[in-house]
Amino acid sequence: MRGCASLSFACPGGDGTSPRDRHGDGPCPAAPYRVHGVCRGSRNGMGRLHDLQKLDARLFDRVASARLRGAHPVLPRLGRAADHGALWMAAAAGLGLSRNRAARRAALRGVGSLALASTAANVFAKQVSGRSRPLTDVVPLARRLLRAPITTSFPSGHSASAAAFATAVTLESPWLGVVAVPLAAGVASSRVYTGAHYPGDVLAGVALGTGMALATLRWWPLRAGDAAKASPPRVRLPALPGGAGLVVVANQSSGTAGQALALLREALPQAQVRVCGPDQDLTALLVRAADEAARQGGALGVLGGDGSVNAAAPIALEHRLPLAVFPGGTLNHFAADLGILSPQHTAAAVEAGHGGSVDLGRVADRPAGAGAGPGYFLNTFSVGVYPELVAARRSLERRIGKWPALAVGLLRVLAEGRPTEAVVDGDRRSLWLLFVGNGRYDPPGFAPAYRRSLDDGLLDVRSVDGSHPYARTRLVAAFLTGTLARSRVYQASAVHRLRIDGLHRTEHQSRDGEIVPAGESVLLDKAGRALTLYLPA
Repeated sequence: MRGCASLSFACPGGDGTSPRDRHGDGPCPAAPYRVHGVCRGSRNGMGRLHDLQKLDARLFDRVASARLRGAHPVLPRLGRAADHGALWMAAAAGLGLSRNRAARRAALRGVGSLALASTAANVFAKQVSGRSRPLTDVVPLARRLLRAPITTSFPSGHSASAAAFATAVTLESPWLGVVAVPLAAGVASSRVYTGAHYPGDVLAGVALGTGMALATLRWWPLRAGDAAKASPPRVRLPALPGGAGLVVVANQSSGTAGQALALLREALPQAQVRVCGPDQDLTALLVRAADEAARQGGALGVLGGDGSVNAAAPIALEHRLPLAVFPGGTLNHFAADLGILSPQHTAAAVEAGHGGSVDLGRVADRPAGAGAGPGYFLNTFSVGVYPELVAARRSLERRIGKWPALAVGLLRVLAEGRPTEAVVDGDRRSLWLLFVGNGRYDPPGFAPAYRRSLDDGLLDVRSVDGSHPYARTRLVAAFLTGTLARSRVYQASAVHRLRIDGLHRTEHQSRDGEIVPAGESVLLDKAGRALTLYLPA
């Protein structure tokens, strides 16, 4: 090699002669490129990498030997709390149990981002890098980890998980980020302070975790805050001070009904509240409540989730009564799209007489052996995999719980399910799923989350075509790569009405998350009259 002799120099960082030193039993983090057993520099990027490694080692020595006032024992304890993601999972559980919708979204995005970052760091990156852990002889004994890590050093998995969770939470709620970011910074700092990682490992972990959290925006875009709330045409409704003339049916079986009921009674003490127990007929109770409200010239109210509101809406429409929706379910999609985030929001609108009008989706079908009239949906209608999944979950959840039943049901449906054969607006189709929204949903792609309008007169139709080979696999691949809009197995459109025939082998359909028997023919459109309801000013 020409000119090699001029590049030869001793490897620094140890005793001046060996490429191994006190930072580990592997190659010295400051070891330069070697040629024919001789420690050599380089004219290319290897020289710059060598300089960075030397700087990394010096920074580690400085931090590891420093006595930082107030850092001990806070940082070591914080680092231990984050072992195996325990700190972040506990934080996610707390956010998930809150009544704040943004907090629940932050918990979901945080857990998903953490899982991606942890997998990328611990399963892939560490196996490729193979960097040895630093020796801890300069770290005070009281600060060292109780058990030395056995995995490789680059990148820091703790830092990646912390940054991923904190970034995801901040994306959904900057106010929660004020708490999450300092915690994540403390966890990341503790990895150098306790001698577990070089500073470069931590910075790489932070970059990886932040990138993974930002990558979730490709599959799950942020909701655009207040601007994303639907703003239906405003109408003036009867003002009911203290709730006088309002008859409310509270579904005791809904997710957060107990808390919401206490808030309702406090905010509207003169409202008549009728509680529907698990063994009572919700629809019959709503009809009686509507009759009473009509006699008083008042309004009908419902406290519960989307299924309860779905039951109340057509009754209010038939009695020509305004509807007061008090969110008391687990998700409350319909109320959230209208900016009704708590019972107090509705109570203020009832007392002031603020209201608006929205579309009501209509389903005219012929269930086998029944001559029932049309059904309605406020949010979504679907046939295919989703109704079968819900039916499978319900058959198992009393024995093993809701979430295990959902996981088992999903595996069963994907393994045993078959595409639904149907004729959609005259075209014969093989469908894994047909989704119809009451109004156009955002974001585009197969992850509908919210609506900007509930009075546009349109149905949002999204479908997964099962006639293509490996349709399920192609759908998942398109979703993960962000190419769903160009995938042949996915189709989307907006229509005023939709007819579905030939559902002979389909047992169930879903309306606002509730499973009902499927008819052989279904006509979807909008109800002839708009639904009026109380809305926050």
